[in-house]
Amino acid sequence: MTPRESVTAECRRRGLDAVVGGCVGLLDGTGADDALIMALGGRAAPYVLSGTEGGAGGYWPRVWAARGLLYAWADSAAPAIIRATTDEAWRVREMAAKVIARHHVADALAAVVALRDDPVPRVSAAARRAVMRLTAAGA
Repeated sequence: MTPRESVTAECRRRGLDAVVGGCVGLLDGTGADDALIMALGGRAAPYVLSGTEGGAGGYWPRVWAARGLLYAWADSAAPAIIRATTDEAWRVREMAAKVIARHHVADALAAVVALRDDPVPRVSAAARRAVMRLTAAGA
């Protein structure tokens, strides 16, 4: 199952608000239940949930949470995705920029402008794309 399919199926099971709320909880460090982490992380989730590198307290659940917001979005998630642009893990920052671009999160313009100078090329490239999408949309 692709990440999109998995998130869509989880939305059918739990409802959009519950999935978005779980993703926000993971991004903010308050956590989410293991079943949601399994849905977001797919085959890698059991490895991460076992507590290995990047695990339950690490960055992968935050990456998956941000990716989940690509496919399950509510405007209530905007503050969390904006905060994610300053995450210590570059993969989280990159995914946050992608989410901001996809959902045209206008309030995030300053955050993605700042990310254009990120030292990680993938992050700065995602930020440039987000800035272009936001400014083209009139943000």
